[in-house]
Amino acid sequence: MNTAKGVKADTLFLIFYIGQERFALAAREVAEVLPRIALKPVAHAPAWVAGVFAHRGQMVPVLDVSCLTFGEPARARTSTRLVLVHYPGQRLLGLLLEQASDTLRLPAEQFRALGLDNRRAPYLGPVYPAEDGLIQWVKVDALLEEPVRQLLYAGPAQGAEHG
Repeated sequence: MNTAKGVKADTLFLIFYIGQERFALAAREVAEVLPRIALKPVAHAPAWVAGVFAHRGQMVPVLDVSCLTFGEPARARTSTRLVLVHYPGQRLLGLLLEQASDTLRLPAEQFRALGLDNRRAPYLGPVYPAEDGLIQWVKVDALLEEPVRQLLYAGPAQGAEHG
């Protein structure tokens, strides 16, 4: 990869769908891609919190990104994946994503502001104007508002220093 002065390095993105719309996650935020699995529901959580599961000794909360974004649960397709992402605080967060099977490599600077004030969805970032439609960048660190983050991550971070 050419990173000479003035040349921007490409970023790898995982592409997924919500309905007919395409979205992207920066691959550097992805820890692992798993098939869809059974989850334990979380009492008194928003409907878009799909549940939790144990993964390598850690309890991992899972969000249904389709339900969070447009109020419709992710469809159970063979291409629906449970994508584990690095969430701030040395934690994992699971995301149910439809058709999470393609990647795209391009400079992150090619994503542009959407031009809307969507305060209710701060995780929906800029868009990339691809030839066949817009692709919107999902910002992992902005997925959870404080009350939900406190519900899902009540204990200390995994691997965090204890003092």
